[in-house]
Amino acid sequence: MKWRRNMEQAPAVEGSAGPDTGWATASMSPGAMANWTAVVRWSAWGLLLTGPLLGGWALASTAQPAVVPTQAEAPRVQPASADAVAPAGFAELYVAAYVKAGQGDAAVQELTAFYPAARSMTWPAQGRAEHAESASAVQVRQISAGYWSVTVAARITGVSKDDAGQLHYFQVPVRSTAGTRGTASGWVAAALPAEVAAPTGDVAKAPELSYGSGHAPLASDPAVQTIQGFLAAYLTGQGDVERYLSPGTTLHPVRPAPYTAVTLTQIADHGHGPAEGAEAQTPPDGVQRRLLVSVEGDGRNANGRPMTYAIELRARGGRWEIAALEAAPALATSDNSSPPQKGQGS
Repeated sequence: MKWRRNMEQAPAVEGSAGPDTGWATASMSPGAMANWTAVVRWSAWGLLLTGPLLGGWALASTAQPAVVPTQAEAPRVQPASADAVAPAGFAELYVAAYVKAGQGDAAVQELTAFYPAARSMTWPAQGRAEHAESASAVQVRQISAGYWSVTVAARITGVSKDDAGQLHYFQVPVRSTAGTRGTASGWVAAALPAEVAAPTGDVAKAPELSYGSGHAPLASDPAVQTIQGFLAAYLTGQGDVERYLSPGTTLHPVRPAPYTAVTLTQIADHGHGPAEGAEAQTPPDGVQRRLLVSVEGDGRNANGRPMTYAIELRARGGRWEIAALEAAPALATSDNSSPPQKGQGS
């Protein structure tokens, strides 16, 4: 406790001492103060000089920033034929509304849904009510991004039942309206339709099909018997469709039945001819046969109406069954073994 006694015996310091803050203080000589100031000054200059160097080193040594993947958008590779579906349908409805626009306020209001500027136009009353019996887009051209010219064929008739109508062609400018992401969210007509001449072009040739020579069907051919019975049930309602179908195939008859009788006039096998064993009276199980079948339908309003069916058969239990009505006849290609594109049934 010697240190304590010395502290107690120390004389009080008189003068203008500040209040006791609890922090220990110490006095510094003028030389020490000068040295300390020099150290601080040179340290500050050192930081100023080395700062840019340190910053450059930090940038150079920083790892490459990770690329944050954004939501991938579907590629905008759209063929003109697919793009043209929406503006073509819009133009067909627009022309139908345009033809009857002179029939009153309700008709004009319907037109404004396609062409808003029609609201401020004056429409003379028509001497007789006209309407588009049918309207179909026959030509579609893309003028620029989101802007189309559609030619619509419309058969315009009057109120008389004896009026067969006349075919007119209208050219319609159609503009897409942009959605939130720049995609088309709707369509609007840029102007009224303009009546034009019928489009002209080269006459297309019928495509070559991948079937052999057609021949008259033989009544003794089991495949012909199956097809005849199936089409009779399918188109005339005579018989049950199910009894002719291969397992797993689902086909429903046409209702109401459009014909009273169906006659096979010609058949042709796919490729170079039927598969081995296909023409036997009792075909082996699993053998398939693809046929192009020409038929004629007779009914109340039809007499010998020609039609063509692409049919796939499959053998089971010694008889032929309908495996599918193909979506379309097979086109001639370098590979005749390509699988059929199923339509109804599978």
